[in-house]
Amino acid sequence: MRIESLEQFGAAVAAAREARSAKGREVWVCCGTGCLANGSKAVADAFGAQIVSGGLATTLGLYHKSTGCHGFCERGPLVVIQPEGLLYTKVGVGDVPEVLEKTVGKGEVIPRLLYKDPATKQAIAKYDDIPFYKHQIRVSMRNIGRVDPANLDDALAHGAYAGLARALSGMTPDQVIAEIEASGLRGRGGAGFATARKWKSCRKAGGDRKFVLCNGDEGDPGAFKDRSIMEGDPHSVLEGMIIGAYAIGAHEGYLYVRDEYPLAVVNLQKALADARQRGLLGANILGSGFDFDLRISRGGGAFVCGESSALMRSIEGRTGEPRAKYVHASDKGLFDLPTNLNNVETWADVGAIIANGGAWFAGWGTKKSKGTKAFSLVGKVKNTGLIELPMGTTLRHIIYDIGGGILKDRPFKAVQTGGPSGGCLPADRLDLPVDYEILADNGSMMGSGGMIVMDDRTCMVDVAKYFLKFLSEESCGKCVPCREGLKQMLCIFEDLCTGRGKAGDIERSERLGRAMQLGSLCELGKSAANPVLSTLRYFRAEYESHIDLKACPAGMCRDLTAYEIVSEPCTGCHQCVKVCPTEAISGKARQKHVIDPAKCISCGACFDVCPEDCIRFIPKKEQEAAHAHADD
Repeated sequence: MRIESLEQFGAAVAAAREARSAKGREVWVCCGTGCLANGSKAVADAFGAQIVSGGLATTLGLYHKSTGCHGFCERGPLVVIQPEGLLYTKVGVGDVPEVLEKTVGKGEVIPRLLYKDPATKQAIAKYDDIPFYKHQIRVSMRNIGRVDPANLDDALAHGAYAGLARALSGMTPDQVIAEIEASGLRGRGGAGFATARKWKSCRKAGGDRKFVLCNGDEGDPGAFKDRSIMEGDPHSVLEGMIIGAYAIGAHEGYLYVRDEYPLAVVNLQKALADARQRGLLGANILGSGFDFDLRISRGGGAFVCGESSALMRSIEGRTGEPRAKYVHASDKGLFDLPTNLNNVETWADVGAIIANGGAWFAGWGTKKSKGTKAFSLVGKVKNTGLIELPMGTTLRHIIYDIGGGILKDRPFKAVQTGGPSGGCLPADRLDLPVDYEILADNGSMMGSGGMIVMDDRTCMVDVAKYFLKFLSEESCGKCVPCREGLKQMLCIFEDLCTGRGKAGDIERSERLGRAMQLGSLCELGKSAANPVLSTLRYFRAEYESHIDLKACPAGMCRDLTAYEIVSEPCTGCHQCVKVCPTEAISGKARQKHVIDPAKCISCGACFDVCPEDCIRFIPKKEQEAAHAHADD
């Protein structure tokens, strides 16, 4: 039924919570994008079918639901049994009958499905005891993995729209903004601009027509936290936008969603329809007299459309290009009308802040960076996934205590934060607390929250080249410093990685980077040189090796690297032969193998699988010199 008043809202929440508690026990199946890719939809369907066919809802009070991303993407499909809080990982359809029979029916734990801590090698049964989860504090992701994103009543039972009800129950727009200001909330899209300050500017702007926008065009390689929020808890985003619109005085809004996020669009559309039907969106919200509605705009498929002014041009149906920054969106934004733009994570924080108070949120974090921050933790780390932590948490704590350390226990080399426009921080920066200012002071940035962990087998010159290539392809080309600077810098880096680097390339790259920072029109161009400048700052010797020695210290640049098998302790196990794509390795079983340089493409597959560490990489010119000497 439509909720026509705040009293009816309270009754609806109470009814939703009573219905949830009456269920007794639940099976939560993660159906976020990562788990879906591993077959979790079939697992969820199997639980549903067997619970119904076995009459378990009646006999045991057992129900199941499909939730959004639990964050632990490396271990999916994930299944949680409540209220026990038991977590099973890598669950397949064939495991469902055993889980229902042994765990649900008899209270037994199935050891093979438990998470095993990489440090202690111990199996951990309880969700909240797993280091990946127990170190987190979730605000923007408070209900992801807990609610069914397609069920509004389930969201209400978990606290959805409580902040909206408080805002509309007697708070003035200025009081709402004051609460956001007290929280210290800053934009979670990367710039870190004070949210309350943006809201104040837009509220003071003239005119009767204003817009609030949500930036869901998360285009950074390796970042997926905004996607997971939209997929797993769409009502948190809607609630934040409605509160923001009330504070600003807007009655229209757009959710700008990346076109590559189809599940997010589906779940947002369902959330919008349900919210309108129940009186949480549209005309006379909760009987307050406040009107506000939202539409979804699909992204233009370009990285630059994540920039605020380019995003607005895209919504207008125009080419997604940025405009000069002296034109402020709070005065002339979408359709040249006052506009406020925040990203997905920022909007998801708003409802919790208004429900619990600004001081509650400000209780976490550092002096200038308050609250919590969501990160996508990926790369050469054992526990990849989605996490949320208080600002000021150190990189070491994130990578080793939550991430479980480096894959195969290899040495840590660097972590790249802030997406393709961020920077790479070395091992001696692992104890840095993560906040906006500290990352910027050390040559990186917060960005949208991507963290890519790298081990000693990562070539930092090649990493910088990868991001230059990405940004060069994604540049809109409107301004010369970005368009031409990226092209010229990419040419230099292609030479560096193929043995054609020459003296002066490092200095030319630095000059180009500084020119792009000074002259580019938008933040994409201004920050595009960060991967180059940060890797030059911390890994300059690696660049010099590429130029002076024509060698890649990490053994990753194929044109500079050769592989050879050391006599001892090669046991002839044949593992390298099995993975070589060009049949360049030969040798009898249990005898030393040999690599044919003429066939070897320096892919490194043999190096990665050798159990005895008897394959080494050397500069290709050293191998060529040795063969030339042998021929003489």
